[in-house]
Amino acid sequence: MNQMKETTNVTTGENLKSRDDARTKVKKIAFIGLMGAVSAVLMLFRFPIPFMPPFLSFDLSGLMEMLGGFMFGPMAAACIIVVKILLQLVMQGSFSLGTGELQNLILSCSYVLPALIIYHRNKTKKMAITGMAVSTIFVSVMAVFTNLYLIIPFYVKLFGMSMDDIITMCRTVNPAMKNVTTMAVFGLLPFNLIKYGVTSLVTFIVYKRLSRVIKGIISK
Repeated sequence: MNQMKETTNVTTGENLKSRDDARTKVKKIAFIGLMGAVSAVLMLFRFPIPFMPPFLSFDLSGLMEMLGGFMFGPMAAACIIVVKILLQLVMQGSFSLGTGELQNLILSCSYVLPALIIYHRNKTKKMAITGMAVSTIFVSVMAVFTNLYLIIPFYVKLFGMSMDDIITMCRTVNPAMKNVTTMAVFGLLPFNLIKYGVTSLVTFIVYKRLSRVIKGIISK
């Protein structure tokens, strides 16, 4: 009789644990979706930076991607990126026949994945800072190549422009950008270092407090 009771208790305990695990999983998925939505909304509040190429705009959409990755892992960050891009397409459509969205995907992954790989090997504050520093440099270099070989050539063909027209546009806001090389050195690279550097700084400031709140809600 006692053995039957013990078996029943174990089975009940396992069922409750399974139910709690399922509930926790659903809450995580909900938060990942919510973070993707917030990331898409943050993209709406973009603005140019003085003395930088006028076709580039600053936003903090990477904040949610990095926060979600630190909390739930690289796969969650990838899901947040996909949700953000899909929602952006729904809200604004595509102005570049998918080219801008492709660049967004490449740069978002280039930003979050190196930091998350480094951080999840050893979850310390030092590794988080190191990871975000590496990611900021990596994505900034990647952005130079995607702009020079993907985005700018696409718009040049789409609007019947030339590379000289793009450089002239940049030179009006910063005379130091006189050719492709100087546009990359004085425009594309510093812009992205600022953009992703600021995003990393904000992530570092809010991560602990926000992660406690979210993890507390999920664990209830």
